[in-house]
Amino acid sequence: QDSSGDRDTADSGPSDPEPGPGDDEDGGEPPGPKVRDTPEDIRLEAIANSVALHPSRDILALGDVDGDVYVYSYSCTEGDNRELWSSGHHVKSCRQVRFSADGQKLYSVSRDKAVHLLDVERGQLLSRIRGAHDAAINSLLLVDENVLATGDDVGGLKVWDMRKGTAVMDERQHQDYISDMAVDQAKRTLLTASGDGCMGVFNIKRRRWELLSEDQAGDLTSVVLMKKGRKVACGSSEGTVYLFNWSGFGATSDRFALGAESVECIVPVSDSVMCTASIDGYIRAVNLLPNRVLGCIGQHAGEPVEELAKSWDARLLASSAHDQLVKFWDISTLASVSVDEHRKRKKKGGRLKSLTKKARGDDDFFSGLLEGTEEKEDRGDRGDETEDEDSD
Repeated sequence: QDSSGDRDTADSGPSDPEPGPGDDEDGGEPPGPKVRDTPEDIRLEAIANSVALHPSRDILALGDVDGDVYVYSYSCTEGDNRELWSSGHHVKSCRQVRFSADGQKLYSVSRDKAVHLLDVERGQLLSRIRGAHDAAINSLLLVDENVLATGDDVGGLKVWDMRKGTAVMDERQHQDYISDMAVDQAKRTLLTASGDGCMGVFNIKRRRWELLSEDQAGDLTSVVLMKKGRKVACGSSEGTVYLFNWSGFGATSDRFALGAESVECIVPVSDSVMCTASIDGYIRAVNLLPNRVLGCIGQHAGEPVEELAKSWDARLLASSAHDQLVKFWDISTLASVSVDEHRKRKKKGGRLKSLTKKARGDDDFFSGLLEGTEEKEDRGDRGDETEDEDSD
């Protein structure tokens, strides 16, 4: 009877409470943090001139106009972006930051004419080259684990052996600032884009200047290698992309007007597809040969974009702009885009196609933004496509 009474008492006890607003319907744990397609925006205290993404981890570095360097971890989990450390070693605007190939070191250059080397894990300053140039340094390129190149505001180029901390090459062939640099896979030929409208060609192995290209309209703002290194693309302040054959740097083989106010920076996504950013705030996806503006990745509304960077897994693109934000865009499908060589007639006033969910926005988001049109020289698309097919 006693045991029966115990059972009766247990059966007649209070019922389970109704699930609260933070519980699942099954009475389990509350739902976890929301996972997004892209990380949340990172809001900064000052405009970032440069953004770089780590070669093997979800970490980014920024250099801002106050001379500060910040390193963040980023994540698609909502609320999971974290500032890891910051450094205020530069006394003037930090112009560019770059990770070493192994991701353990971070290089930065500044208007204060210095080159800094920082430890990525701790943010500690490992070494500094004071007065590396006579003028403010504007651009930085890591050639390999021991060699880096720097370009300044008056056209000076230096190549450094960081084991010795000394310059092994010192040239001034440009008449204006060096905006960007690129190097071939063999680490032999260094290319420079300059505000004087010329692309420079330098032989790193022999430590000498070789030639300057013909002067183009407007400043050359960026330079990248495309088509497995057979083509070189240069962006310009006029909104035109100039193409050079690797076998002939003196004159352009083609030019392509994007319909943008400028082409401030370029990031290759595949051998044929690249992303460009402009002072109009738009980030465009562009196919080369055949030349097409594929659509819009996203925008910083009305704010000039300073730099783009691609993640180590090629899934995300980061952009920094004058709105003091770093934004992330999903570019995972861009590399597989195929382009029909036959151009379809486009309606006048048509909208630029949005390529990401974040770019779609409302219905009027891209109203009036037109697809760029091509300008062909006598040695235009058709000749380049033939050469490219022969190379393949």
